[in-house]
Amino acid sequence: MEAFLNHLVAKYNFWLYIILMMIGLYAMIAKNNLIKKLVGMNIFQTAIILFYVSIGSKRGGTIPILEHVSGGAQHAIDPANYVNPLPHVLMLTAIVVSVSTFGVALALAIKIYQRYKTLEEDEILTRIRES
Repeated sequence: MEAFLNHLVAKYNFWLYIILMMIGLYAMIAKNNLIKKLVGMNIFQTAIILFYVSIGSKRGGTIPILEHVSGGAQHAIDPANYVNPLPHVLMLTAIVVSVSTFGVALALAIKIYQRYKTLEEDEILTRIRES
């Protein structure tokens, strides 16, 4: 039992990502204000990005170069010690998509506010039904 608890404590970063994801999911589902929903979506996306970046890290890992030069002598490094750069590269793309999505969503929220004079989902739906 103690080994299990130690394993849970050692993975505290994953628990933090789960908590962030749940906060974002709660904001997207439970809040009626469109800006709060967008911030929740952004928190959710950030938690996923952090999760993937942490998966791509490795304690004691090195960059994926075939040979290292130290003190003029070249020696090969065990490929098992390489850090996979693919998750980091993919998350750079995800960050760009996340920022773009957030920007477009905010622009749409401004247009919705200009038309309906509110950002509350219930009021907007009521005004759509009335017209």
